[in-house]
Amino acid sequence: MENQNLNILDEVNKGATMGMNAIHFVSDKAYDSEFKHVLEVEYNKYQKISQRVNDLYDNYSSKEPHETNAMNKMMTWYGIQMKTMTDDTTSKLAELLMQGTNMGIIEGRRLLNENQNAENNVKNILNDFVVMQEDSVETLKKYL
Repeated sequence: MENQNLNILDEVNKGATMGMNAIHFVSDKAYDSEFKHVLEVEYNKYQKISQRVNDLYDNYSSKEPHETNAMNKMMTWYGIQMKTMTDDTTSKLAELLMQGTNMGIIEGRRLLNENQNAENNVKNILNDFVVMQEDSVETLKKYL
């Protein structure tokens, strides 16, 4: 059970750091001040989830929670660079973030369904992360 909780926390933290990385890379290309503000708010939400994971992680391990590795970070950056080479409109940036967020929602829902026996505090973080991402998609839809 402890391994299950640790795995969930690692996956949530990886998703949160990937989200922060993507927002960071996209915000460098954003020109719309309202959209930039939305990105900042979304970034802070991911950061808070990551902090919650870090606060709880000590209950399960003396190590640090897993984050995205350098290769994934580079691939995210590269993908954003390539996909915005000819179109760096706010609409395109929102679309790219929505695609990544939707992958996170799918993975999060899968983890919730497969780990019914996880501890409540771990499931709460996971559920909050998924709901936060679902809310992010709704917010980003306005910029398509």
